[in-house]
Amino acid sequence: MRNVETVLAGLDTARPGLEELYRDLHAHPELSHQEHRTAAKVADELRALGYEVHCGIGGTGVVGVLRNGAGPCVLSRAELDALPLEEETGLPYASTATDAGGRPLMHACGHDLHMACLLGAARLLSQATGAWRGTHVALFQPAEETGDGARAMLADGLTERVPRPEVCLAQHVLPYPAGQVLTRPGAVLSAADDYRVTLYGRSAHASAPDRGVDPVVLASMLVVRLQTVVAREVSALSPVVLTVGSIHSGTNPSNIPERAEIQINVRTYREDVRRRVKDAVTRIARAESAASDSPRPPEIDHFGMFPPTVNDEAATAKVAAAFAARFNGRAVPLDLQTASEDFSEIPDAFGVPYTYWAFGGADPAAYEAAAGRDTITADVPGNHSTRFAPPIRPTLDTGVQAAVVAALAWLAP
Repeated sequence: MRNVETVLAGLDTARPGLEELYRDLHAHPELSHQEHRTAAKVADELRALGYEVHCGIGGTGVVGVLRNGAGPCVLSRAELDALPLEEETGLPYASTATDAGGRPLMHACGHDLHMACLLGAARLLSQATGAWRGTHVALFQPAEETGDGARAMLADGLTERVPRPEVCLAQHVLPYPAGQVLTRPGAVLSAADDYRVTLYGRSAHASAPDRGVDPVVLASMLVVRLQTVVAREVSALSPVVLTVGSIHSGTNPSNIPERAEIQINVRTYREDVRRRVKDAVTRIARAESAASDSPRPPEIDHFGMFPPTVNDEAATAKVAAAFAARFNGRAVPLDLQTASEDFSEIPDAFGVPYTYWAFGGADPAAYEAAAGRDTITADVPGNHSTRFAPPIRPTLDTGVQAAVVAALAWLAP
């Protein structure tokens, strides 16, 4: 632990600058693949710390490499992008940014914190090179929210442009009490699949429905029947979430339209279950269309996907032990999460293990009060909420420390 204490000794001095950096990132969010200001700021910070900087990987991706003698190579990842949401936190540094179309933007998922924490870890590691040996790779990925940022970096030659790591690390702020760090071996985040199903009817006047085929009724039957996939076609021991998030058809009340479109989101943790649900969506859409005497089969477009995040057991145990030594009772197990993310594509491309953990970003007193009322989901704003506002202290300190402690589990002398 001596090397950990040596590196983290610089946190008190670095804290004011890191907090200001976080406020700046929070106030200037940018959407996926548009993170130009954010990427430039990250690159400038890394250069000032002595990192070898690679810019524009996959569009706006930034990678910093700090070589510090012979030893392991560890890759730590953070994300650059924000969301098209209007902030309602009331923070003095709340975002007032908009995109080119005037939509309000917000860092509602914590990526601003992730960047500040990784830059903080990079700063502390660069200032205490006598306490560790090896290579630290700080990777800032674009477009995590759209699920194609990691893929874009890999397509742009990421694995040939930076050193091959021994392990890849990532963390995410979640609505647990600030100050906690949470780990989980094995499955931690779900795979996500988006489907667009176009259903076909035959147009007619609403007063003569017998002359047409009503795709609104067809879509309604499909929505109801799809709920049986989870309830009746998948084992209760295999978690699955299936949500119909969008349904559109018609333009006026006196006409039966030609078509209807529904969009479906599916979350799974096992590849065999993932395939089974996909097959069920296809089968049910075709069967309901046939039952409604649709004039043509449905079109099914699998247009979006995130891989599952399955933590390496040994790497996770190593990080969990390091966290237990540093954070004591604040290092706790992480619940299985139904959210999804594309981080795993990076270590998979390198062919190396990875671990992904969480750190708390909810006010501890507010969290405890909500827990006592059994109202955590209603009263503690979570990721993607317009009210998501992790308290800077101790959230930022915890994230910086966790990033340092995890990296030093491999980079120790």
